Amino acid sequence: MHFFVRFIRKYPFSVFCILLIWLLSLTPFFPETPLDGVQFIDKWTHMAMYGGTTSVIWLEYLRLHQRVNWHRVLLLAVVGMVLLGGLMELLQAYCTTTRSGEWLDFWADSVGVLLGNALGATIYGLKS
Repeated sequence: MHFFVRFIRKYPFSVFCILLIWLLSLTPFFPETPLDGVQFIDKWTHMAMYGGTTSVIWLEYLRLHQRVNWHRVLLLAVVGMVLLGGLMELLQAYCTTTRSGEWLDFWADSVGVLLGNALGATIYGLKS
């Protein structure tokens, strides 16, 4: 329990983004937007959500650490975020009646994670 409280205090924006992904992935609302006509808008949205969250994880990590522990940051920012994307697709497929899990959504999540990590590593390189 202490670990989770400490983690939330260190990474509040990352936790907020992850909770937002849970909320947006599992709620049944589908608001109409002017962008609905854009081809693959839902895939672009997945890439933006997961890439943005991964970037926030990196920014908060770099704010707290002078040097990068590559095993730790990549475990959280790559493996953890890809697993989150897969979990969300499985939950949508098997635990909701208004959402569906899609392989292309999972791939869009994963591409977003890779782009977010590339951005984070670039920021670290520029900072060093």
